[in-house]
This record gives sequence, structure tokens and C-alpha cells, in this order.
Amino acid sequence: MKIYTKTGDKGTTSLVYGQRVAKNDIRVEAYGTCDETNSMIGLALSYLNKENFQEKEIIEKVYHKIQTNLFHVGAELATPKGKEVKWSLKPEDIEELERYIDAWDQTLPQLTNFILPGGHPSGAAFHVARTTARRAERCAVALGDDVNPLVLAYLNRLSDLLFVTARYVNQLLGANEKTLHS
Repeated sequence: MKIYTKTGDKGTTSLVYGQRVAKNDIRVEAYGTCDETNSMIGLALSYLNKENFQEKEIIEKVYHKIQTNLFHVGAELATPKGKEVKWSLKPEDIEELERYIDAWDQTLPQLTNFILPGGHPSGAAFHVARTTARRAERCAVALGDDVNPLVLAYLNRLSDLLFVTARYVNQLLGANEKTLHS
């Protein structure tokens, strides 16, 4: 099977069930930004390959599930209104993100100032993933009533977890956070 199909050469792409839309359609932007977030998470995790610390395995396990869920979110966003969604999030998926946010945030110094993105390359990449998750959320909101509210909640909570993860990884690997000074 060839990777290229040539069906998008004139600026359109297929949604789930085959409906063709322009590649700059907000629905395509929404699921494409989920894919971008997923790729950035993969990059953030790749920076941990040569690192050795106790929490590494749990972080990788958590993000393996998140990356899988992001495929489901993307598939849901790529499904036209009125069509059956083959994969859906569950409220438990959001609750799981909240558990990790709460657990990891408890280990971090309290925020008293804005943090500048950076630190260890993995932490910096998690910060970038946070910004793309926020963009995916904005695109999903732009779709209006066409979006499952669980998708919006998941993307919102995911960006919070990505922020906490960036801080958590930076702390675990001894990378100092830089704050915005007034």
C-alpha cells in the first residue's frame, strides 16, 4: 500500500465516512492540532530516553494512554455531525488526568509567579505540547455544538496536565524553572 493517495492534491481531505472538506476547514484544523499535540508529546517523551529516574516509567505509561486517547479525540473531531463516532472518551478518562494533575502538582513548589517555558528539553517540549493542546481546544470550541463536551473537557484538562508535567519533569531532572519577574 502506498502512503500517498493524491486525493488531497487539490486542497481537500476526507473526514470519517468519506465526506470531502477543504484542508483549511476548522474541523481539519481541530483534529490536525490534536495530531500535532500528540507528536509533541512523543518528542517530549523521546528526550527522556537517556534519562534514568524512578518516575520515568509511570510518566511513559500515562502518556501512552493519553496519546491513544488523542487519536480517539482526533477521530471524533474528524467525524461529521450526525454520524456515529467509533471511539469515544469516557468521563473516567478526564478523571484520570485530574488524578495525575493533583498527584504531581502536590510535589511541586507552589506557584507565586508566572513560569517561562523551558528547562530540560523534555520539560520544554511538554510546555509546547500544552500550547498546541490549547490551540486544539480553541479549534474544537469553534466547531460549536458539533463537539462532544467530553472532548472539550479532555483537551482542557490535558493542557493542565501538560503544564504540570513540564514542571514535574523539570523538577525530577533538576532543571530550574525561570519565572517572570515584575
